[in-house]
This record gives sequence, C-alpha cells and structure tokens, in this order.
Amino acid sequence: MSPVIHIRKPAGFSYRHTVTSHGWVDLAPFGLDREKLRLRYVFSGLHMPIEGTISDTGKSIRVELGAGEFNKEAITRATRHILRLDDDIDGLYAKVAGIENMKWIGEVGAGRMLRSPTVFEDLVKTLCTTNCSWGLTRNMVNNLVGKLGEPSAGGRRAFPTPEAMAAVGEDFYRSEIKAGYRSAYFFEMAKAVHSGEIDPESWLSTELSTAELKKEIKQIKGFGDYASENLLKLLGRYDGLALDSWLRAKFYERHNKSKVCPDKKIERHYKTFGEWRGLAIWCDMTESWFKGEEA
Repeated sequence: MSPVIHIRKPAGFSYRHTVTSHGWVDLAPFGLDREKLRLRYVFSGLHMPIEGTISDTGKSIRVELGAGEFNKEAITRATRHILRLDDDIDGLYAKVAGIENMKWIGEVGAGRMLRSPTVFEDLVKTLCTTNCSWGLTRNMVNNLVGKLGEPSAGGRRAFPTPEAMAAVGEDFYRSEIKAGYRSAYFFEMAKAVHSGEIDPESWLSTELSTAELKKEIKQIKGFGDYASENLLKLLGRYDGLALDSWLRAKFYERHNKSKVCPDKKIERHYKTFGEWRGLAIWCDMTESWFKGEEA
C-alpha cells in the first residue's frame, strides 16, 4: 500500500477555494484532477523526488505518496505551506463581513492563495508571469521542470533546484526554456540564490516591513511593482494590489461599467481593506470562478 499522511485542517478551511484560488495549480509540478479535486505535486524526497496526491477527506487533508523514501515531517510541513493551513486571515473576514458583495469570502472560507513549498519556486514562477500570456507562462514553467527538474521514481519531475538552474547558461534559457528577455534574469537569480547572495526563504520570517521587503525583492532583475506585490501575497503580505492587465480588465468590467480608469481609482476602491487590500481585490475579481461562470 502507498504511504499516507493525514493532516488536521483548521476550522473554516476551504480546500476547494484554496486549491483553485489562482493559476499556480496549472503550473508544473502541480497538477489537478478537477473532477475529484485531487492535487498532485512532486515533493523533495530523501534521495530523489517523490510524487504526492493531496485530497480532502472532510475531516483531514490526505497526502498519498508514491514510491521513494521520504521524511514525514518535511512532507507535512510542505503540504501545510502549500495549502496555507497555518495562515490567519480572520482580519480579512472581519473586513468583508459587513459588505454585501464581499461577505461570501468569509462565509465559504476563501482567501488562501495556493503556493509552492519554497519561496524560490514562487519567485521563478512569478517571473514567468511578467509581460506575457498565461499560455507562455505555462510553457516556460513546463520547460523548466521538464528539462531541469529531477525525476521521481514514477517519472514526473520536481521543480528544479537553484543549483540546477545555475548550472546552465543564459543561452540555455533562451533556446530551451523559450524565456526571451527573462533568460539572463533566470541565470543571474539562480546563481545568486545558489551562492547565498539572495535567500528567498528568509522572507517568510523577516522582520522587514512590507515596504522594505518589497524594495529588496525589486532589486532582483525583472521584478517591478506587479511581480514583487504578487510574490508578497504568497509570503502572506497583502498590502499591494499586484495590478496586471487581467486584474485591471476584471475591475473595469465589475466596478466601472467596462470602462478603462486610472489605477488610482482601483486603489481608492480597496483602500478600506487596509493591509488586506491585495487579498480583497483577488477574491473580488475571482468570485465568478466559484459560481460556475467563465473566469
């Protein structure tokens, strides 16, 4: 029998709203059986990556593992991080409770944004979302995993390590990953992380203010306001809106009669949510995903 780990869920946690909270679920090494809501991921094992399938039993989160040796505590910790089981977002629920078109967020337990087990993976994936279509983002991530990720016993590949990404040159990213202008950024970022010059994992526990941390992230080539604020959301800091073309278009449609407006108007609309505004806009703009409407 395959080894299975059970993890207790926090009160009010919505597995469905977390797993399908944003596009990360479509990016390797994630995968989702949408009919059964079984989330696949390739975890780091003791000697080689190990495939896992995450599901909700109703009473707990179930992680079924494939062939390979693993550390139970490490897999449990990674799963808790991915699903954000330890995040406290009651502050958001308090903010939306009295707002008619927003109170659904707290009622259904939405608000947790799926993330990768490491900040490095989220850093790379965020860079893959800049100035391009979602299809190109998916292609770049698939190429990174397929060409640089270590295979599991079952054949699926893990996300590449900083060492693996630093071991190939800029030309590889341009020709094999099809990363375009990002090619140099991937190479430089991987070298900096592998050498310890940049420590993305430390951002989870840093005492820096959000403004200071954003400034630090923006020192990485390719990270402007959108990319840094998107990454900050995955770190649990929701001060920034992380506006991109998709969010803007959805806001125009939902709150401005489909008319283009300055970003300042969008900022004013969510100002009342304070430190939760970045999460508030995301939930507001994705409500239709959970009503069976077209995203």
